[in-house]
Amino acid sequence: MRELGVEAIADIAAGAAVLGTGGGGNPYIGRLLVEQAIRRHGPVTVVDIDEVPPDAFIIPTAEIGAPTVSGEKPPSGDEGLAALAAIEQVLGQRATHTVSIEAGGMNSLIPLATAAARHLPVVDGDGMGRAFPEVQMVLFTVAGVSATPLSLADEKGNTLVVDAIDNRWAERFARTATVQMGCRAMMAPYAMSGEQLARGIVPGTLTLCEELGRLLRATRLAHEDPVAAVTEKLDGRRLFDGKVVDVERRTLGGFARGTARIDGSGPDADHELTLHFQNENLLAEIDGEAIACTPDLIIVLDREHGSPITTETLRYGCRVSVVGAPADPRWHTPEGLALVGPEVFGYDVKIAPLAVTHA
Repeated sequence: MRELGVEAIADIAAGAAVLGTGGGGNPYIGRLLVEQAIRRHGPVTVVDIDEVPPDAFIIPTAEIGAPTVSGEKPPSGDEGLAALAAIEQVLGQRATHTVSIEAGGMNSLIPLATAAARHLPVVDGDGMGRAFPEVQMVLFTVAGVSATPLSLADEKGNTLVVDAIDNRWAERFARTATVQMGCRAMMAPYAMSGEQLARGIVPGTLTLCEELGRLLRATRLAHEDPVAAVTEKLDGRRLFDGKVVDVERRTLGGFARGTARIDGSGPDADHELTLHFQNENLLAEIDGEAIACTPDLIIVLDREHGSPITTETLRYGCRVSVVGAPADPRWHTPEGLALVGPEVFGYDVKIAPLAVTHA
């Protein structure tokens, strides 16, 4: 058990944006929400998964929708609390803990703001080990946890509770409602016991986010290579260096979808990398050949400073390094691939998973 104060949040936000593989919401907005909540309500208690009793009652909170919209219509912080209260009312039970549904951008941070306001402990971990775009794409689904009842809350004061026959239908209903709410809402899905949480969680990712953010800051101060440091930390490999020459992006069906083209530089000169994304980076191709694909992590970093670049902030002229890192091994099982494998997103590619590069 430990306490998080305001001073830790900038590092957590930076690391969350790395693990978010381009998605998970705007980390800067998430940082502001948490810092405001901690100043108002006090520090957040973080607990390890082995400190959570089996009969604990955990309710995650998260943003749902297109990350491009968050920059134009940022949350106030009240929506997450409204979503949490709606589920508690339906189930007749108050949460004892909260947790991040994904390790990415804003969604690593939303539960911290909720926890500060409600004085709830946050469990150190998440349901993915990265970010994915759809509600059912979490290891809690693999572990047999239901996403519903799921609540949605928008900035206007509307709340909605969804019940569905399975987690894929929960995504369909929640996404449709989110579009009507303006393509962005807060949700409280996957209310679960401590025993269920233990089956599906990727432990330690909140700590990993903080370590990544601290690593980025330290390597910059030491005038070392932050991209190399992050790559080593994640057991990954540098895939490509170059300059962004084109970005095609659109908000469609409650997602930010598109592609980015990167002209190579240095050893990658005379080659082109194409990124395909749906909120998150899902497929990387060099000269038309796939080199990394979901469920593994595809991370875009500023080549000089190592700052993670999200899909909604990727712009012409950005000089970047693209890094690949291995996903949690459970994503490469048949059950995991059925949720987040290449075919799920319409990619007809067959490539080996990214391997761990060192012990």
